[in-house]
Amino acid sequence: MSHYTLTANVRKELGKGASRRLRRKNEQVAAIIYGGTTAPQPITIDKPAFYKAIEDEAFFSSVIDINVDGKSEQVIIRDLQRHPYKALVTHADFMRVDATHELTMNVPLHFVNEESCKGVKDEGGVLHVLNNDVQISCLPSKLPEYLEVDVADLGLGETIHLSDIKLPEGVTLVELSHGEEHDAGVVSVTHPTVASDDEVAGEGVDEDGEPKEEKGEE
Repeated sequence: MSHYTLTANVRKELGKGASRRLRRKNEQVAAIIYGGTTAPQPITIDKPAFYKAIEDEAFFSSVIDINVDGKSEQVIIRDLQRHPYKALVTHADFMRVDATHELTMNVPLHFVNEESCKGVKDEGGVLHVLNNDVQISCLPSKLPEYLEVDVADLGLGETIHLSDIKLPEGVTLVELSHGEEHDAGVVSVTHPTVASDDEVAGEGVDEDGEPKEEKGEE
């Protein structure tokens, strides 16, 4: 499991104006820590360290140590608010975790042995990923960065479902707790889609069957 530590300070100036001023300084990111029995705490985080951390996929499925004015808390990241068109994070939400209580969050799926997948390599199929992540429940100490799905033996026309995923000890899939009907597929191998002769022939004609004019023709 990766370990992440962030340094933060208590944020005393609140409101949209204060957040804009903070962004203009280009050194800090506005954030908040909430949850547990303690009141929500507005904070600012060192921008370079935070931006480096969010480049890692594992950051979003890890318990993070965050030091606020010298006091350490364990949190997970719950939300990132981004600028609509600039590559900027405008706000981050962190939730406190309790070592004695299970937490629920999404973790990514990593598909392995795609190059040797039976249905693709030997049977001419196409691999289709149906879900890139899943929601799990576990104690913070059991939180995995990702779950691995081995597709080596997946044949043409077959699907790997949630119930087929090998889970670490102490980890459960939230969807499966709702019943067998929620045992969704996560990856499958299907026949490749081949355009019919009529579709191929029709690519160069308009809806009336006339040849399409090339762009620029008058």
